Amino acid sequence: MTNKKLKFIDLYAGLGGFHQALSSLGHQCVWASEYNDNLRSLYQKNFPGTPIEGDIFKVDIKKIPDHDIICGGFPCQPFSRAGYMKGFNDEEKGNHFFRILEIIDKRKKKPTYIFLENV
Repeated sequence: MTNKKLKFIDLYAGLGGFHQALSSLGHQCVWASEYNDNLRSLYQKNFPGTPIEGDIFKVDIKKIPDHDIICGGFPCQPFSRAGYMKGFNDEEKGNHFFRILEIIDKRKKKPTYIFLENV
């Protein structure tokens, strides 16, 4: 990476693992999204001042701030051997990867780096 301070968004933020790692390197989280109410509340307590929204499918993509890095750990159940193993055919959770692609595609300024985590 670079010594320049980069801006990132944290999708499927969970407890904030990506946030913690990137902020410890001097980068700034400008926006986050987490579906689970309890995790979102904990995230707000751990990272006050970071705007965080809920369901990524209900977010207006145009309102997501410009960023250099997009990171996220989208649901693994459709892809995990311990999960449903329906892959992209899982109607409830198999489409999250495509939502990330849509967020990237609709940006005028594309992120320089993309970090995605799954099983």
